[in-house]
Amino acid sequence: MEDKQAKKTAPEILALQREEASAELERPVLALALSGLSAGLDVGFSVLVMAVLAHLLADSSEPVREVALALGYSIGFLFVILGRSELFTEHTAMDILPVLSGQQKLATLARLWVTVFCANLVGATAFAWAVARIGPALGIFTPAVLGEMAKRMVEPGTAVLFSSAIFAGWMMGMLGWLIAACKETTSQIVMIFLVTGSIGLCHFHHCIAGSVDVLAAIFAGQDISWAQYLHFLLFSALGNTVGGVVFVALIKHGHIAYAKN
Repeated sequence: MEDKQAKKTAPEILALQREEASAELERPVLALALSGLSAGLDVGFSVLVMAVLAHLLADSSEPVREVALALGYSIGFLFVILGRSELFTEHTAMDILPVLSGQQKLATLARLWVTVFCANLVGATAFAWAVARIGPALGIFTPAVLGEMAKRMVEPGTAVLFSSAIFAGWMMGMLGWLIAACKETTSQIVMIFLVTGSIGLCHFHHCIAGSVDVLAAIFAGQDISWAQYLHFLLFSALGNTVGGVVFVALIKHGHIAYAKN
């Protein structure tokens, strides 16, 4: 007999997402902060693995190198999502759902967003600092590799950066939706690799993973300024928020609510 849970309907997925989001919104600030710190640290493994792969595949063809780095980019997100840590780009999309349905207040959502975002940045900064020192000391990559990776994050102009971040936020929001639709852990792993690997392959801007990338280059003494980082952080965070909220939460909530009326 076919398991009905393998094919959840859109209203069922929305109800599940709303229920989980409501529970997250009611968590104490300290619990949110610690979980956000964990996510900021864990997502840093994406940058670590990418730096190692970039160093090892320096003489490989560009297509091979790009695909390998995209797969490496997924590692940190795999740790975060399966580990159930709080990552800002997931909550920009789904934690607004209880607010839209009137179950939670906007102030509660703002509390979660600010807490998780700040905790993510603390974790990302700590991981970047460690990677900038440990990686070259172990000989697994050079500081120049970190600089090369970071330049891709900071070189685009404001409009391109913001637009790229919208796509990243959109895809991360969709990932949360797809994870809820999946029945098994294996399916979830496949989705994480497909979606986050695509983000990495397209060089879309994710504010937290990108922060590890850029900060590691700064701490490694590469030619990246703090002003460039702050510009990246501002417009990537704004773009990620717009992508998750508008293109996932509002549209998903809207089309399902409209179908009921």
